[in-house]
Amino acid sequence: MTSVAIVGSGFTGFECARRLARRVRRHNVDVTIISPVDYMLYTPLLPDVAGGVVDARFVTIPLAGTLHGVRTVRGRVESVDLERHTLTFTDLEQRARELSWDRLVLTPGSVTRLFDIPGLATYARGLKSIAEALYLRDHVLEQFELSCLESDDESAQARRTIVVVGASYSGTELTAQLRALADAAAKHMDFEPGDVKFLLLDLAEQVMPEVGEKLGDKAMRVLRRRGVDVRLGVTLREVHPDYVVLSDGSRVNTHTVAWVTGVTAAPLIETLGLPTEKGRLKVQTDLQVPDHPDVFAAGDAAAVPDVTQPGKITPPTAQHAIRQGKVLADNVAASLGHGKPKQYKHRNMGLVVDLGPRSAVANPLGVHLSGYPAKVVTRGYHLYAIPRFVNRWAVSLAYLTDMFFARTLVSMGLSTQSDAEFSTSEGIPLPKTG
Repeated sequence: MTSVAIVGSGFTGFECARRLARRVRRHNVDVTIISPVDYMLYTPLLPDVAGGVVDARFVTIPLAGTLHGVRTVRGRVESVDLERHTLTFTDLEQRARELSWDRLVLTPGSVTRLFDIPGLATYARGLKSIAEALYLRDHVLEQFELSCLESDDESAQARRTIVVVGASYSGTELTAQLRALADAAAKHMDFEPGDVKFLLLDLAEQVMPEVGEKLGDKAMRVLRRRGVDVRLGVTLREVHPDYVVLSDGSRVNTHTVAWVTGVTAAPLIETLGLPTEKGRLKVQTDLQVPDHPDVFAAGDAAAVPDVTQPGKITPPTAQHAIRQGKVLADNVAASLGHGKPKQYKHRNMGLVVDLGPRSAVANPLGVHLSGYPAKVVTRGYHLYAIPRFVNRWAVSLAYLTDMFFARTLVSMGLSTQSDAEFSTSEGIPLPKTG
């Protein structure tokens, strides 16, 4: 029997496994997906999880029962032997196991990009996993509760100050959702919404350059209208338990720092000894790894050529990841004699960005939208894109609940501080500090 091993259960790996299983269903092909988790995470809704709008269960698509005809293996792939056609992974009990393959599909995804900033890995948290989203929600609510017990105004203000680093769409959405959570908390905890200070930092010259200057400016106005202090051209210099030092030398007292500044390829890519571009594995336009006809790669971990913009590679977005997964499945099947290979070609269909209650910006097919029309498009897109009816139903009910009822303010302690550390939650080898 011919075997296909797919590494990673993100958008690309999930879509590849689902489509490939259908393509080779009547042929003697074994499809296996290997992942540290037993679900596909719909990452665009993590800000909604952190903001208390959507339950964490609703943004996880279980592999079992969804990927019909696919064998699922729970484990983290540590190394790949390209000559022997084997890979080594550690299972849930940290035992090393080996798996052989005839075709290998590398879709391990990405992890948060960290820098050598003192205290960053210890005191900041990201937004790439369920653990991080849940921790942020609980931590923010706990800080508000503690602020009400402080007798010193300065200490209370530090607990009501939230610093978010990264004004791309993920960081901006997180800021907007936490702002809405803070407004709800203020009503129930007897302090003014304006007492909660938000600081959004980014080295870029505008908020969300991905959506263009016009929509970026609209997003900036929404944020400032809601009391968010947006500082561009500024980032962190140091992170401490109860304050941060910014790159301009100023000090901000805070107990909450969210680091949402971009991603880099999963650590596995560095171990392969293959050519990379901007840290991502080089592949051809058919998603095949050069000089390795049995190995394919795509998604955030691969430098996929953008044939619509010669010389550039596709950005690490869910939109590209899903479509690359489909092409991957077709081309792997073609390499086994079932169909013809094709190049990956996809034009950007636009972005949708949720900015909290009644606000959003979007540019579907190049049409610029903001306000309530953009909100409808944004939420409609997510309901369409979630690849499971039960999850779509649950998220739609969560959206309706958010429209008509106040947000539930409960710190459930489902994710501890250690659970949400970058190294634990995402498997990131932390940078060495000097």
